[in-house]
Amino acid sequence: MVSKRPIRVLIAKPGLDGHDKGAKIVSRGLRDAGMEVIYTGIRQSVDVILETAVQEAVDVIGLSILSGSHLSICRELTEKMQQRDIRDKQVLVGGIIPKRDVGPLKEMGIAEVFRPSSTVNDIVQFHREAI
Repeated sequence: MVSKRPIRVLIAKPGLDGHDKGAKIVSRGLRDAGMEVIYTGIRQSVDVILETAVQEAVDVIGLSILSGSHLSICRELTEKMQQRDIRDKQVLVGGIIPKRDVGPLKEMGIAEVFRPSSTVNDIVQFHREAI
């Protein structure tokens, strides 16, 4: 019998945003769905997020951003991932993301964007289908 390891997800709160209720709800929902979740806590730098993702050998980096800085943070993250040749991790973003920014985020390499209308079930389903 071959056992498949659980999907490993890093949930991070980059930047100065201190609101983490949504990130904690998503983390709990992913755990309840059988995934392994590492939550970094609030106010993390992109460098710390990437280092944690590599050390923890996660499949997915999930960013929760409510501050409006999603474009600059995601640009910095994807550029540093390219510089460090990190290709084995999908990046997802959730939070207060205007519709007009979804396209640019996906163009820079973000696998999916979850806006406030997304449910935890939507996020779980995406993980199961994409990983």
